[in-house]
Amino acid sequence: MTTACSATPARTGSTIDPVLLFTVPFTVIAWASSFPAIRAGLTGFGPLEMAALRFALAGVPAALFLVATRAALPTGTDIWRFLTGGIVFIALYAILLNLGQRVVPAGAASFIINTNPIMTAALAMLILNERFSLVAWLGTALSFAGIGVIALGNGLDLNIGISVLLILGAAFCNAISTVVQKPLFARHKPLSVAAWNMAIGGLALSPFLPGALEQIPSAPSQALWSVVYLAVVPSLIAYGTWAITLSRLPAARASNFQYGVPPTAMLISFLWLGEVPTALGILGGAMALAGVVIVNLKR
Repeated sequence: MTTACSATPARTGSTIDPVLLFTVPFTVIAWASSFPAIRAGLTGFGPLEMAALRFALAGVPAALFLVATRAALPTGTDIWRFLTGGIVFIALYAILLNLGQRVVPAGAASFIINTNPIMTAALAMLILNERFSLVAWLGTALSFAGIGVIALGNGLDLNIGISVLLILGAAFCNAISTVVQKPLFARHKPLSVAAWNMAIGGLALSPFLPGALEQIPSAPSQALWSVVYLAVVPSLIAYGTWAITLSRLPAARASNFQYGVPPTAMLISFLWLGEVPTALGILGGAMALAGVVIVNLKR
């Protein structure tokens, strides 16, 4: 990690450059694949144990990267922003999503998570006094109505309802971190921010690591390799490409590219796990996605 004075200032322009032409689609595909990978991993690991193993595998290389680059420790007001990234964006997000995906199919979970741009917009309204128009509120209502339809399509009961709320909580973790960590990219290189996030997140999850190690011998090979994949591709690599994307675009614009995650996740889930979405699931997903688009088009 470089010091603040040597970091490249974040770009906030709207032009798509060659770097973004790689980082954006890679991040979308990698994060879309994480939803079926989580479902596969949960066949052999508990939700908390899988999160701990995933970010132990990702956090150690991230910490070594920080050591190799002689990273300076975060100072001043940056400390709480890095802690938010590690504890909220990594640890709490992973726990809530894993708990929710025990019940909610991968494709449906990806549509619920994709409401985070709405939450980002709402936080910007509260923190930055940005205007939230009537049309934006209608888009929000449409999106959350879509989540209700998704829940109904999966057999609405207490377990489904709680699981949907857990995944919404994960989406809120994403939104909080997007807003809180955006200023860091004016003073720190994006890969360093991503590395700190994973190292801190892995440390926060470490109390659950012994349980994960105990579960390895009995875990199916698909579950074990799914966790390894989660650690390397959607975490170690994709969190870096997302950090690069966020450093070169405004937070709201960068979040908009996540619209591509749910349909991609649904396709991968079908090909990998054989999950066939219900008609209500598709309808609810379309409503949720349409609501997110409406909110961000009218901001």
